[in-house]
Amino acid sequence: MSPLNGDQLQIIRDERKEQIMIAALQIFARRGYIGTKLSMIATKAGISQGLLYHYFKSKDELFILLIQQAIQESIDGMKSVYQLPGSPIEKLRALTRLDNEGQLYFMLIHHARTSDGIPEEAKQLIEQYSMDSYVVDILEPLFIEGQKANEFTQGDPRQLISTYFTVVSALMTLNIHEDEAYQMPEVNLLLRIVTGRP
Repeated sequence: MSPLNGDQLQIIRDERKEQIMIAALQIFARRGYIGTKLSMIATKAGISQGLLYHYFKSKDELFILLIQQAIQESIDGMKSVYQLPGSPIEKLRALTRLDNEGQLYFMLIHHARTSDGIPEEAKQLIEQYSMDSYVVDILEPLFIEGQKANEFTQGDPRQLISTYFTVVSALMTLNIHEDEAYQMPEVNLLLRIVTGRP
């Protein structure tokens, strides 16, 4: 077998780093910053703790990187609504995915907002990521368009967005998927907040 070249080694390194980040996201989102140990992340990723240190110097570094990624994914996800086909309500319905994929990021951000012992840089990132400066500003044109088309209820669009996003955030951070007694509402039921229609 021939030795791996530089490009192949870089691909392996990138894949391993991604594997560690996926494992870290799952554990930080479920256990919070304080309740997470690097040994847990290494075990979940299927590597030794020593190997993990080849990729990340500390738990702080890994947590901060995940917070940056969560914020960016959230922003990109909201902006992508404008690339979707359909009317404003169809676009919002597509954006309102209450699934496990986005839940981990919501839970991670929730922990960063509410927990003690969070690294200072992560706190600063979260403080900059305010509902007004990101969520409301990004979604306001969609909600105004929906109101003009009589698909969304009338009133202050910024307040409507804030209410909608608060409910979605709460649902995503309840960890409902772990308890069968709770069920995520149907998207159409949830969107009644926005449409004002049964």
